[in-house]
Amino acid sequence: MAKLKIRKGDTVQILKGKQRDRGKRGHVLEVLTEEGRLIVEGRNLVKKHERARPVKGTRGAQMTPGGILETEAPIQVSNVGLVCPRCDKVTRVKMTFLPDGTKRRTCQHCGDQVDQ
Repeated sequence: MAKLKIRKGDTVQILKGKQRDRGKRGHVLEVLTEEGRLIVEGRNLVKKHERARPVKGTRGAQMTPGGILETEAPIQVSNVGLVCPRCDKVTRVKMTFLPDGTKRRTCQHCGDQVDQ
């Protein structure tokens, strides 16, 4: 898998996917580079049914509550766009080299660095 240009902590906007999430923004919680997916805070929620189970070491006296839990599911990287912190637009990222030899992510619209 190629190196991804979106990192943990970036603000992204969902471009494709579920209609209730499309066009909304959120912060990246986790990047799954092997799968080319990322988890966005509060977006792409799925419901998971969980059974009540006894807590280990209590001989069945205490139970963990069961019920329906909502968790964030991974989204394909191609379905989200990075939001530039300066111009507040969804942008593609280009890599630029600074005079000291370090590589930085740069906004295509305003030319400002995305990295802090």
